[in-house]
Amino acid sequence: MKREFAVIGLGRFGGSICRELSEEGMDVLAIDADEDKIDEFKDIAAHAVIADTTDDKVLKELGIRNIEHVIVAIGDNIQASILTTIMLKELGIKTLTVKAQNDYHEKVLKKIGADYVVHPERDMGRRIAHSIISTNILDHLELSDDHSIVEVKAGKRMDGKTLVDLDIRAQYGCNIVAIKEADEKGINVSPMATQTIEADDILIVIGADKDISRFEKQLVVED
Repeated sequence: MKREFAVIGLGRFGGSICRELSEEGMDVLAIDADEDKIDEFKDIAAHAVIADTTDDKVLKELGIRNIEHVIVAIGDNIQASILTTIMLKELGIKTLTVKAQNDYHEKVLKKIGADYVVHPERDMGRRIAHSIISTNILDHLELSDDHSIVEVKAGKRMDGKTLVDLDIRAQYGCNIVAIKEADEKGINVSPMATQTIEADDILIVIGADKDISRFEKQLVVED
């Protein structure tokens, strides 16, 4: 079943979302004030429209209130981002994801009702930093300001030990929610405490950032 989305702002971030959603078969309304951007996406999105989204009359004419999820990816114009978010909330948009330029912008967006606030540049920087620090850290997904999920490769310190032996939850405050064994294609979700971990198994770990950092330094990162 096709879902309907609107992407406002077709820069690198918004344009990437528009492309991916469209490739997944979603019905996307692409909106930007720049005619060149609309020309670029007119054959990608289901609909591509030049519009000023800080004007509530324009938003109503576009019928955007009928779209369940709107992504506001406006670039450097923080005022336009905030005004657009306010207009969309007043129109009763069910789900609203907004790109923030900085922490202050994020605070304002949350206060005016944005459902999800994202920092694409900051989040990507953190993921790259984690991968640089340790070759065992395969991926990092931020859940909130203080909690994350990381994908790590088990090293020699874990080899041949069970989850009971490692006692990760008690020792580090983290939880291993899934294990992908090195020689298997499947993923063992909610592994038993008696499961033995082998070197190069992939562990999906969830927890507070400070606990995950301690877990990485003391148990994952190789000397």
